[in-house]
This record gives sequence, C-alpha cells and structure tokens, in this order.
Amino acid sequence: MAEKTLHGIAASPGIVIGRAYLLDRRKVVVAGQQITDINVKSEVDKFKKAVALSKAQIEEIRKRFTKDLGKSHRYILDTHIMLLEDKMLVDGTVKRIKDAHVNAEGALKETIEAIVRKFDAIEDEYLRERKHDVEQVGERVLRNLVGRKQESLADIREEAVIIAHDLAPTDTLMMRKDKILGFATDAGSRTSHTAILARSHGIPAAVGLDNVTASVKTGDVVVLDGIHGIVIVDPDEETFLDYLKKQRRYKYFELELDKLRELPAETLDGHAIRLQGNIELPEEVIAVADHGGMGIGLYRTEFLFLNKQTLPTEEQHYQAYRHVVERAAPNEVVIRTLDVGGDKIGLPGVSEKESNPALGLRAIRFCLHRPDIFRTQLRGILRASAHGKIKILYPMISRMTELTEIKGIMEEVKGDLRTAGIPFDEEIAVGVMIEVPAAAMIADLLAKEVNFFSVGTNDLIQYTLAIDRGNEHVAYMYEPLDPAVLRLLQRVSLAAHEAEIGLAMCGEMAGDPLYAAILLGLGFQTLSMNVAAIPWVKKVVRAVRMRDAVELADIVMQQPTAVQARRTAEAFMQERFPELAAEL
Repeated sequence: MAEKTLHGIAASPGIVIGRAYLLDRRKVVVAGQQITDINVKSEVDKFKKAVALSKAQIEEIRKRFTKDLGKSHRYILDTHIMLLEDKMLVDGTVKRIKDAHVNAEGALKETIEAIVRKFDAIEDEYLRERKHDVEQVGERVLRNLVGRKQESLADIREEAVIIAHDLAPTDTLMMRKDKILGFATDAGSRTSHTAILARSHGIPAAVGLDNVTASVKTGDVVVLDGIHGIVIVDPDEETFLDYLKKQRRYKYFELELDKLRELPAETLDGHAIRLQGNIELPEEVIAVADHGGMGIGLYRTEFLFLNKQTLPTEEQHYQAYRHVVERAAPNEVVIRTLDVGGDKIGLPGVSEKESNPALGLRAIRFCLHRPDIFRTQLRGILRASAHGKIKILYPMISRMTELTEIKGIMEEVKGDLRTAGIPFDEEIAVGVMIEVPAAAMIADLLAKEVNFFSVGTNDLIQYTLAIDRGNEHVAYMYEPLDPAVLRLLQRVSLAAHEAEIGLAMCGEMAGDPLYAAILLGLGFQTLSMNVAAIPWVKKVVRAVRMRDAVELADIVMQQPTAVQARRTAEAFMQERFPELAAEL
C-alpha cells in the first residue's frame, strides 16, 4: 500500500510511530419515527432508563479511574453527569416525545441538534467547542437506547495508536499511557475537553482529520505527528527513518524543556517576564503550574452560564472562583467577566436576537445591558478575592463611557458588601481587554482609568483586518504580523508604559514561540497562553537578550507586508534557536 499523508489539527504535541487500532466510535444512525399515544409512556421510560444507564457508566468511570488521576480531572466527568441531569437535554427530549409523538431516538437527536445550533453561534472558540460535550453525552445515551456496546480503551493490552471518529473525555481518562501511544480522530478541535486532557497527560494527538478512519485499518503502521496535526499511513522507509529521528529529537528536546519548569522566565540580561496560562476549566490550574507557569492570565467564566435553565447564583460564582484562586495560590488569577451575548448561549430569561451578533450586544455591552447579571458576577468575584490574589478583566471595551458605567456598578457592589460586613480585596486591580481597534486607538485615555491592559489578539486581528479566520476563503489573510496589527500593538504598549500600568497579552499570539522575542521587544510584561506552550515560550525568553528583542521588533515594525515581517521573525528564530525552529 502506498504511503498516505492526512492533515488535521495539532491537538497535543509529540511524535509517535506504531500500529493503528481502529476504535468504533461511529455515530449511531437513528431516524425519527411517529408513535401513537399508547406508546408515548414506554418511549419516555425507555429514554429515562438510557439516561440513568449512561449516568451510571460515567460514575463507574469516575470511581474506577480518577483515584490515580487525582481530583483535578473530576470536573469533566462531573460536567457530563450534569448534562445527563440537564433540563434542556432531558426534559427537552421528553417534551418532544410527548408533544411531537416521536420515538425516543428521534426526539433525542432533534434535541441535541437544537442545543448544538446554539453553541455554533458563539463567537469564542473555546466556548463554541463545548458543543462536543453535548454531542458526546448524547451519543452515549443513543448507544444505550439502541443497545450498542461501547468498547473501552481500558481493555486494550497492546501498544497502539488509537484511530476513531471522535473520542469523549471519558475515553481519554481511561487511556493507559503504557499502551496508548497517541490518538487521531476524524472530528474534534484543539479546544475540546478531549484535546485539553491529552495535552494535560502528554498524549500526542491530531484531530479534525475528516477521514482518517476511512484511511486506516487496525494493524496498519502509522506515524502520528501531534506537533503539526499530521498522520502518515504506511510510511515508506525514508519517511519512517526521518520520523524516527524527529521522534528522538523531540523527546530529547522535551526533556530539555522540562528542566526549565522551575526556572524563571528571564532574559539573558535579567529582564523578568511573567508567563501565565489561559484556562476555562478548574482542572487546568494544576497543569499551568506543572508546565512552569506563574498563575492564570485569563480565566474564562462562561462555563457557569452554559446549558443552564437558571442563571448562576452569587454563591455559585463565589465557590467557582474561590476554588480556582485557592488552587493557583500564591499566584494571581485574572478573571474575565462574562464575554458572550444573550443570543449566543441561550441565557435563561434572555431573548435578544441579533442579525450580526459579532458587532452587537456582546461581552461588556451585554453586561451593562443586564446589570443584574453583571452585579451578581462581580459580587462573586469580589467575595472570592478575600481568598487569594484576583484581578478583574473587562472584555470588549470600546469607549470611555463604558468604564464610567462599570465603575458606578462596581462601587455600588463594594458598598453593599461593606454594609453586609463581607470581606473582599479593597484594592483589587481591574483591567480592560484591548480586542477592538477602537480600544487600541484610545489606549492612552483608557490607561488613566485601569491598572492593566490585556490584549486579546484573536479578536483584535479579526476586527482590524476584517477577517473571519473560520472562513476557509479568507483564513489565509489572518496574520498576527500584519503591519496594521503590529502598529496597534505598539500604540497600546506605548500608552501602557507611559501610564505605568501592566501590559499583558492573552490571545493565541502570546503562545507562539515565533512571536515571543517580538512581543518582548514591544514591551509586553506578561504573556498568557495555552498551557502546553509555556515551556516553549520560556525557552525563547531565557535565551534572548532584551536589546536583541527590541532590535528585532524594530526591524519587524519596518516591514511593509506580513510576509516580509514573518520572514524576518523566522530568520531570527533559525539563527538563534535552530533546534526550536526545527520543532515548530
């Protein structure tokens, strides 16, 4: 058989070579069928029994496998159990059976599709990918409805690279690292719970390969490159030997990176940089520290609002934030306030519908539109600030009047807490996300009102260049080193330094080693990124002098095109870090 190369998404870094094991995770194909009145009760009972069995299966997994993994990963299993108790999923399906007189399988399928459509409308990539949890839980229930047994990864006895249509977080938790070399799936994304767990456990993975299950048979030799998201089926001798060398080099390089874990992120000439982690799930806090990070630079709080029939209470906010801040101690946690619009995740009691939500009532605009929701979250954050170092970050600020409104609400909340004798950090730091061009252009004015800036490059680049990076026709134009983007970053940096406030970056750009020296040269003091990127960026920081970084940034800023700017950055990396450049 001729060698075949498949390209997907790099989900968890690493290179493995081994025999494939094709795991049956094909979606259950069901059809909605009309039922008579007399069959409604039996269909409802059948559905509820399948839900109960699914819940029992996950609880058994939790009991069997989380003892060795620790409590840090229990949250994902708890999330799946919560979904099996969720009214939108369970009651919604029962209602469809009763109202539409459709069988349990068809009703469940329609309910899942309706929930997934709500998630698809979410702007934030991390939140949008939570739909996979709904799909995976729904798939488990469907399997139980039709009586299809689910093969367990815990039963695999020989070393193998797992090939599947998709994997649930429960699959990843059951992987024995001494047997499962890595995995590749047709579906999935970097931000799914499965990918997050794979990175946390150091299991190489490539996802979103579309048709890997159709291209691989159990027993085939495969090369899995989790650094670049590539799977090579039946490699020829030359490719096999080439990847064997790459695998050895990568393992050596990983060992070298691991030595940096306890060392500071400090340039050769003594300039300290804070490297932090972006998280949305409590279990990721420990992974940040394990990878040498110093706290949480972006804690997404939207998970508290997802798939709920009621809005989170003040106590729920407080307990969630306290949980994270105590885990992160003594390091800081930067908590971003709610960053969605009412139309994006179906917030309970919120019915705003917009034709263009990306430019509409989202993030801080939504919070100011619904101050009741905003006040509840602020009270929870402030109460949690009594248990550790917390900073508050406001998303999508675009004008000064928004800060004025926020300050008014914040003072009201603080006053209420003081009156009630509830402790909180009176000096809690507040910052704004710079993620729209308007904020970058008035950065000098904003800097007078806050303690720090955090640049969200994902949105800033999209809004600046008018590029939807999810659109295959224009995604190639999404370029962090575009002169327009670099000039905005420089403007924000100058404003922050002149006002002597903190300057951070929490977008994907912060976690790319190619940009690390440039960002240092532009004056960024804190870089917050996905956990796996921390040691790679630390490697660059510890091997460069600040004067060289400033010189590189100046040269890059002079380039008239993104292509030329990128070539300059790549030449610098190749000259200074040839071993790192070879792994990127």
